[in-house]
Amino acid sequence: MSLPHAILTALLEKPSSGLELTRRFDRSIGYFWPATHQQIYRELGKLEQAGFIRALPSEQPSRGQKKEFEVLPAGRAELTAWASGEQDAKPVRNALVLRLRAAAVVGRAGLDTELRRHLALHQRQLAEYEEIEARDFGAVADPKDRLRRLVLRAGVGLETFWVQWLQEALAEVEDMADDGEAGGRPGE
Repeated sequence: MSLPHAILTALLEKPSSGLELTRRFDRSIGYFWPATHQQIYRELGKLEQAGFIRALPSEQPSRGQKKEFEVLPAGRAELTAWASGEQDAKPVRNALVLRLRAAAVVGRAGLDTELRRHLALHQRQLAEYEEIEARDFGAVADPKDRLRRLVLRAGVGLETFWVQWLQEALAEVEDMADDGEAGGRPGE
């Protein structure tokens, strides 16, 4: 997925200004494709230059006035082609998993604290997703809402995985400490 396609998606859902897009990203798309305010504005300019979006006409003078954007037919065609195309899965990069691998070599000092911190972060995110699902997706009939709910369910599933895996990892690390294994380097 790319930021331009995320922006086209958001603008097709509702024409918005850059600031409104940033706020909407923070509450939805940003959960799985985060973007800064600057990145969104930069991409809006590129999308407008490419003829995929346009600023809506405003009755007020443009100086200091926020511009709202809408998707043009070329932008819809681009998003449709992208959404129906193929894309290979990307390898997952996760610093915490790499840190566990490193801890196997250099020792576990501080690892349990970091695992607990990550566990708390993922538990909070899972609770937030579950709250959104309960609030926004009761009886879902609209196909758009069904697909949006599937995206949310992906987030719930990923966070559930991380919570379970972190609990397992923390138990394993704590068990190693209980067995008297030193937290330093192996062989010391």
